Amino acid sequence: MRSGAPRTSQPVVPAKRAPNADGSEREGDRIAKLLARAGIASRREVERMIEEGRVKIGDEVVTTPATLLTSLKGVSVDGKMVGPIAAPRLFRFHKPAGLITAERDPTGRPTIYTALRNAMPKDAPRVMPVGRLDVNTEGLLLMTNDGELKRALELPSTGIPRTYRARTFGDITQARLEELMEGIEIDGVRYGPINANLERSANRNKWIELTLTEGKNREVRRVLEHLGLEVSRLLRTSYGPFELADLQRGSVEEIPQVMVERFRKTLKAK
Repeated sequence: MRSGAPRTSQPVVPAKRAPNADGSEREGDRIAKLLARAGIASRREVERMIEEGRVKIGDEVVTTPATLLTSLKGVSVDGKMVGPIAAPRLFRFHKPAGLITAERDPTGRPTIYTALRNAMPKDAPRVMPVGRLDVNTEGLLLMTNDGELKRALELPSTGIPRTYRARTFGDITQARLEELMEGIEIDGVRYGPINANLERSANRNKWIELTLTEGKNREVRRVLEHLGLEVSRLLRTSYGPFELADLQRGSVEEIPQVMVERFRKTLKAK
């Protein structure tokens, strides 16, 4: 880590918002929140970086993610100075099957960044995936440079619907699928309501559309397999108001800024 980063004159304020002499509350945001907004990583990942001593203000190592700052001036991560917070940007990515939703894979398997390297616009910032799609799942994966937007989109409490289409093999009825609206428990894990509908079938081969709001790890596959179905293909078609539509596999398209801001306002209202 570089030790020659310039010192900063801004105060490092503890997380507790102690009042100023005049009784007013001290200003500032948590450094973890600011670094997430700057696209360094998600807030949770930033907190891990701070625990590992990778974040500094000037020459001083930050010891708590709750440190209050009014800007990121003088802040460095892994010896590199952090730039100013950019406007939040959101991209639609049609993830192909066979890619890991991670920045790198210890076993050397290709990741989404392998495909994104050539698909992203030349002026694109560093981006992070909103949620995950497992290696065999394809379809819509949102990418953003804003860790706070990423977190808000992922939180189950925001109730953002995710829709999938699954190609399955086996016997199932619409009545059985409708029971999923009551939620289901599998191996001690409780899954919330799922709106599932048969689309079309040819003998025992069936396409099923499922909409859920939690997005637990491998939730769709686990639920369908619990119902006795084999899943041969799984495709995410929408995430909130953002749809895969006719976006080609492996392609990226930026969502207009006005749509991003409009959506952020609905999240704040929630």
